[in-house]
Amino acid sequence: MGRASATSFQCALGVLQATARPTFGSSPVGNRVLYWIVPRSAERSVDVNGITLRVTEAGKPGNPVVVLAHGFPELAYSWRHQIGPLADAGYHVLAPDQRGYGGSSAPAAVEDYDIHALTADLVGLLDDAGAARAAFVGHDWGALVVWQTALLHPERVAAVAGLSVPPIPRPRSTPTKRWREKFGADFYMLQFQEPGRADAQMAADPHATMRSMFTGIADPAAPLPAWITEDELAHYVREFSRTGFTGALNWYRNYDRNWETTPQLAGARITAPALFIGGTADPIKDTMAPERATEVVTGPYRQEMIEGAGHWIQQDSATEVNRILLEFLDGLELSR
Repeated sequence: MGRASATSFQCALGVLQATARPTFGSSPVGNRVLYWIVPRSAERSVDVNGITLRVTEAGKPGNPVVVLAHGFPELAYSWRHQIGPLADAGYHVLAPDQRGYGGSSAPAAVEDYDIHALTADLVGLLDDAGAARAAFVGHDWGALVVWQTALLHPERVAAVAGLSVPPIPRPRSTPTKRWREKFGADFYMLQFQEPGRADAQMAADPHATMRSMFTGIADPAAPLPAWITEDELAHYVREFSRTGFTGALNWYRNYDRNWETTPQLAGARITAPALFIGGTADPIKDTMAPERATEVVTGPYRQEMIEGAGHWIQQDSATEVNRILLEFLDGLELSR
């Protein structure tokens, strides 16, 4: 890898900042796991769309369903500050490790991670729960997936919220073509297209990878920011040490396929109530063009920017994120 290429990849690993620190732990109960960090939540396996997802679940079945979709490189655990408060507010919360992550299936074929599979996985959780519709909340890559769920499966979406990534108009050409033109061949998302390359780099030292991704701290001896503890970081490291990063990176390898297989979305609009939450300190915010959201969303739309919040916004600014999410959801009178 050349100097420019290495620098581009390191930039991808050096993202972010922000607040909140509970204690990590878990206890087995039968074939499920109760998380101490999320009172009354449980973990179970759900067969959907030809795969098995490990799902963290809380709240009363029969209540309005909220599906939480994490981003890259995260887990359902990234929603640890939201699961309990949402359940306490009267929602049935489903937070999966998405395909390729954590305790969920990781198919071998790259095309098994396209947007059709990812959105069908989330819709499958509703089928398992016996729910006709749900509110879908996503962060980072998960935000991209829930926005697309609202377009590909509108009949299943009662409301949709994206964190860090707003609804983005469909581009006129393939993503990789636009990246090469705008950022050059060393752009990290282009590096991610090559099977095995980034996978090996990231898996060589999962602790260093996750620490730099979450904190932007290159010095392993430096203290972590207040929003994540060593125990919490260690949970991510254990999971990615076991699974590697290939499943997660395969999502990126479907960018062009996603564009090529969804021509019907040209001109499509999101009509469900929609919410975008961003952080003023998010390094990617200036590339997201949230002002173009109204080109995609024609239903009720709300945008909130949290002062000082970084990219990992539901972890670093949990109190504010929870307040905004609950205001949004409680104002909708959701039903199953």
